[in-house]
Amino acid sequence: MIDQQFTTADCELVEREPLYRGFFRLERYRVRHRLFAGGWTETFNREVFVRHEASVVLLFDPARDVVVMIEQFRAPAIGKLANPWLLELVAGLIDKDESPAEVARREAVEEAGCEIVALLPIASYMPSPGGSDEFVHLFLGLVDSEGLGGIHGLPDEHEDIRVHLVPLAAARAMLEQGRVSNAATLIALQWLLLNRDRLPALAAAAGAGA
Repeated sequence: MIDQQFTTADCELVEREPLYRGFFRLERYRVRHRLFAGGWTETFNREVFVRHEASVVLLFDPARDVVVMIEQFRAPAIGKLANPWLLELVAGLIDKDESPAEVARREAVEEAGCEIVALLPIASYMPSPGGSDEFVHLFLGLVDSEGLGGIHGLPDEHEDIRVHLVPLAAARAMLEQGRVSNAATLIALQWLLLNRDRLPALAAAAGAGA
């Protein structure tokens, strides 16, 4: 077992300097922290990409053994992946007056036309702590997938989202073939494959059947 001896008391955020403010923000942090060998570092700079917290939800129909995935264009994927239209999960940024669960349920309707029956937490994590303060709340949402599909999203946000119903076995094959290229989808699908047989008990604990 790893003994994590340091806490936030062992570092100091000396200054935050705004560099860019738009839909996202870029800031320069001046920081210092304790060293494993003893003493402190000198004060140094780190540029930080500042984002809202986000909710991400894997929609799953246990009766049909189908996951609901969405496909949309991602500009940062140009030049990184062969296809910048990615298969992803429903997701949205959290406003100050919303809970992560509320955002997951809202985005399921906006992006997939889908009502969540039960919402189960999977994990909360930082996708890229070396350069961003982004924090993700990852869920599994139990749904009835009958009649789902089509094109969704908010045109004023330039969203053009296509919904796919993917058998869980096919989703597993996509993982094995390296066809899933974003962290939240990888984590959630792997979690579901590991915990599929435990869903009835997990859903019962959350107050709904699977």
